[in-house]
Amino acid sequence: MKIDIMTMAVLSKSISKIFPDFRFERVLNQFQRTMSLELDFIQEANNSQRVATYFRKNKTVKIPLVFRDLTTPQVLTMEFCHGHKVDDLDYMREMGINPVKVANTLMELFAEMIFVHGFVHGDPHPGNILVSSQGNGRFNLVLLDHGIYRELDEKFRLDYCQLWKALIMLDSRKVLDLGEKFGVGKYAKYFPVIFTGRTIESKSALGVQMTKEERNHLKDELRYLRLEDITSFMDSLPPDFLVILRTDGLLRSIIGKLGVGRHVRLLAYAKHALCGLEKQHNSMGFLKNTTSQIRINITYLHLRLLLGSMALISQLNDTRHTVINKLKDLVCGILHLFHINVFTL
Repeated sequence: MKIDIMTMAVLSKSISKIFPDFRFERVLNQFQRTMSLELDFIQEANNSQRVATYFRKNKTVKIPLVFRDLTTPQVLTMEFCHGHKVDDLDYMREMGINPVKVANTLMELFAEMIFVHGFVHGDPHPGNILVSSQGNGRFNLVLLDHGIYRELDEKFRLDYCQLWKALIMLDSRKVLDLGEKFGVGKYAKYFPVIFTGRTIESKSALGVQMTKEERNHLKDELRYLRLEDITSFMDSLPPDFLVILRTDGLLRSIIGKLGVGRHVRLLAYAKHALCGLEKQHNSMGFLKNTTSQIRINITYLHLRLLLGSMALISQLNDTRHTVINKLKDLVCGILHLFHINVFTL
């Protein structure tokens, strides 16, 4: 591994001379730290057991059992679990498993990791998450490869919960204030685009696509961004944020392959952001104070109403798409029949 790191360091310095706006040293340092963790199987066993404790009451999530007496820093011995990659739609169809339920379970799992426990699996690609049929359409999600985890700073976890609360509440002022806390300054206005696919000025309902006018306005803004702006933005982000972005990107890719709308991710994140804040209030004893309790409950009720509205909008959209597709099939069938009859005559 030392030779690999040395080779990458030489290449990093060479590339930096050609592209001085890129700061590859940070990537190299992160890679070195990650590889050290990946090769320590005692640490992986500890991570695995910690996550298993968090989700011990979740009957749909399966963390393979670690055999401690057969595990060393160089050898990890775990329970063997059957299953297929989480994006294997052919397997799900064969087993009668609903991909929407799989996507919901996946997002609930990682949202709880991020917002509530602050202990995040760093490499959730499809090969590390298996779907295991339990018969009659039931399934388990098997989570593998516990070598890379990120323990989020507690202040960051709470601020990230607040960010998602602000995104759901469409509170642009709060988003910008949190941008100052995260150290990104003026670039905070792009948080809604990154996480929810809408601009910070958007007045449309969360979960709805940007209007043509909003897309054009965003394109005009992005046209003036320079490479150094992007580099400055990435460099200013806390390390925890970079881990979150990577994990979120992989999860988005998976639910996209499952053919599930983005509302599944938004709902899971919003719900667990509230749970993460509620955890803080309970630990600080705020719920003992009647006034604080009423204020907190009203806020949560408001957010849950917004989440319910999002779910209803997404269901209506799904129904509309289904109806449109059915009508298209019907029209195509009629035209095909008409075409056959005309040429037969």
